[in-house]
Amino acid sequence: MTNLFGVQDGGFYGDEGPIAACATALAESALALVRVSGRGCVDLISGCFSRPEALRGAAGNSVVYGWIVDGGRRIDEVLINVYRAPKSYTGEDGMDISCHGGLAAGRAVLQTLYKHGFRPALRGEFSFRSFLNGKIDLTRAEAVLEMVSAKSDKGLGRAVSRLSGVLEQEIRQINKLFLDSLTEIELLLDYSELDGVSADDEALPGRAAVEAALSRLLRLERSYRAEKLYRDGALAVIAGKPNAGKSSLFNLLLREERSIISEIPGTTRDWIEGWISIEGIPVRLADTAGLRESEDALERLGMERSFGLLDEADLVILVLDGASGGDEVMAAAEDFMKARKGASVLPVWNKADLAPPPHGVEHFCAANFCAANFCAANFCAANFCAISAKTGDGLNLLYERIARILEKTAGTAAPDPAGPALGSGRQKTLIDTAISCAENALAMHDEGLPADLIAPSLREAVNCLGEITGEVSSHDILESMFNRFCVGK
Repeated sequence: MTNLFGVQDGGFYGDEGPIAACATALAESALALVRVSGRGCVDLISGCFSRPEALRGAAGNSVVYGWIVDGGRRIDEVLINVYRAPKSYTGEDGMDISCHGGLAAGRAVLQTLYKHGFRPALRGEFSFRSFLNGKIDLTRAEAVLEMVSAKSDKGLGRAVSRLSGVLEQEIRQINKLFLDSLTEIELLLDYSELDGVSADDEALPGRAAVEAALSRLLRLERSYRAEKLYRDGALAVIAGKPNAGKSSLFNLLLREERSIISEIPGTTRDWIEGWISIEGIPVRLADTAGLRESEDALERLGMERSFGLLDEADLVILVLDGASGGDEVMAAAEDFMKARKGASVLPVWNKADLAPPPHGVEHFCAANFCAANFCAANFCAANFCAISAKTGDGLNLLYERIARILEKTAGTAAPDPAGPALGSGRQKTLIDTAISCAENALAMHDEGLPADLIAPSLREAVNCLGEITGEVSSHDILESMFNRFCVGK
């Protein structure tokens, strides 16, 4: 199969040959970066560089100026950052070629490199080589992918923490606790007959270490829900009656005019969405069609789609038209909550500049919403705010309410940015298995089973933790993981 450059794709994960790929998007920009790595890459580029001897003699972490050439034809004026093994990202000789941005320049440089012996890099192959050469473990490799796809500053910060090795160190320390216990068990089994010690004595060798490991594993397991929230984000759906101000609120939160605003009911026929960041939580915000009885087929279709989206929502922002009066607001809220029982709902009294909630927010909620007893748990003073989508008054309170509800829905508060935490579903699955193994080992000891029957559970926990860092991994698993990376990473 040929790629978009007309070059035959080849190679495989684990190949040490010279590879090249664009590390930046081939698009209109000031600069483009072409990355190369592999055995003999310096000599290969020297063959298509205007100053070959300067490049061959360049020290690691130095920059060489010149032109990429093809025969007697100049391709592009470039700066080449030279890296010498093992002090490079991949652990191999490598170079980053800074050329002019745009589709044509980057493609021309890459095509020249392919003609001179390089092959196109596979997805994530630079990071794969970095892992194979011991520069990073799998938790750091996954952190690279997290950083590329981060949707907020906090998500990026958490990925940076894992990239720095905080999670790797925690996993290795927990694994050492299991290994310490296994060592004591194996010593007991090896020398029990010589020393007259029974292998089924009551005391489990290293039990305290297993209990300490289990405690730390459980803390890591709990961290995943918050990390997932800050990494993947949540879906917040704006709902309510027509003309309650849903689209105005959507535009205000998004800080751009995305939804059409009109006094004519039923203007929004379908849902529209956009991403925002609220206290570091990526929020996929959706504006939906107004919910009411309608004979218009298109409007009914829009409402059906809105109800489908509401079923998926992590949070429903129910916009109440304060200008319509307290009785109308109560009726709209009660109708909605009867239809959406169990949903996490944030009622928002809109148009507070025209008609503020009577007797203050707390009194209004306590007297009307919670006392109505149709959603005492999710629909009360703690989950209520008044706002004017026209003036922006109350916006900061709304941000705070949304963040707290989403954190509560995730079952956790914001994670400690300096502490270890899980960053992927793969890590969570393996941690869950290790927890089960530790709990099983302790339960077997409580039942009086001998140490030689307990040891396999501890060994399985060790293997699970080794798979998280990559000490224990099959080639197929590694290839599947790195294949999710972009080319050039």
